[in-house]
Amino acid sequence: MLKKAFQWLNDKPAMKTSPVLLKGTKVVLRDKHISDAAKDYEWRTDRELSKLDATEPITMPYEIFLRLSRDEITYLNPYSKRLAIDTYDGHHIGNCMYYDIDCNKSEVELGIMIDRQYWNQGYGTDAIETLLTYIFTTTTLKRAYLHTLDWNQRGRSSFTKAGLQEIKTVSRHGKDFIMMEILKKDWESRKTANSRAGDLYKSDHK
Repeated sequence: MLKKAFQWLNDKPAMKTSPVLLKGTKVVLRDKHISDAAKDYEWRTDRELSKLDATEPITMPYEIFLRLSRDEITYLNPYSKRLAIDTYDGHHIGNCMYYDIDCNKSEVELGIMIDRQYWNQGYGTDAIETLLTYIFTTTTLKRAYLHTLDWNQRGRSSFTKAGLQEIKTVSRHGKDFIMMEILKKDWESRKTANSRAGDLYKSDHK
């Protein structure tokens, strides 16, 4: 249970890296702080949010969760990175991460969780777009992918808006997931197209 809740426990500690502060259109992605633990614990014990993540709510006492959260911040995993999602007015509304970094295949898996009171407002889409920009502009990775439950239409729609495409259905532990992906070359084409559309809009409204 501990290793499932804190996947970094499967790996050896790593040296700290440079602080991360990424600004999107609606959200700011930042390094995790120990002050996030109380909100994280609330989310990790929430049955509905756990269902969306195809897991069971954690049952460990908060004191243990707090200690593990502190260790996670101190000893970083070289194969994954978890970031907090904040609104521009400083509210911590969720977390996102990239993990299972495979340098040989040049790919990485993504994950995200948003507090339900912020659903359907574009925060999740912006968080994924901001994370993809960071990955594709600061690393040599060329593919990002994720798995979402097939019945999670809200998530599938959000990921599609962020540029990911549905590839195939994957069955795991009796549940069906949709694998979605975006290649760096397609992300670059999408970015160029959006930039041109923005330039045209500005030109038309001068």
